Amino acid sequence: MGTTSFWDILLWSFWFFIWIAALTVYFRCLFDMFGDHSLSGWAKAGWAILMIFLPWLGALIYLIARGRSMAERQMARVAQQQAAQQEYIKQAAGTAATPAAQIADAKALLDSGAISATEFESLKAKALA
Repeated sequence: MGTTSFWDILLWSFWFFIWIAALTVYFRCLFDMFGDHSLSGWAKAGWAILMIFLPWLGALIYLIARGRSMAERQMARVAQQQAAQQEYIKQAAGTAATPAAQIADAKALLDSGAISATEFESLKAKALA
């Protein structure tokens, strides 16, 4: 009585996997619905009511009706995140200024009195090196 057969464990694992997959799909639909800025409040309320009272059927209908736009919205979010990441990397790494730009910046500092003429000459030499 205390032993469980291999097939019982396999069947339990199968149903556990199905349950986790269904929950993932359900929550993915909910997050997409509330993250869609083009969907009106009334439409969101209607989808929410459908998914609350008929969760699995509601999620299936949502996937059929809005599945393609779900993928497009997800791709747009990923592209936006990648662009923001690239912009941050460029900002954090700094752009390598041309020698002429470095000398112009140093000249502006010299004209404003922030640096002396000898400091300007050393910055100019560094830029040209």
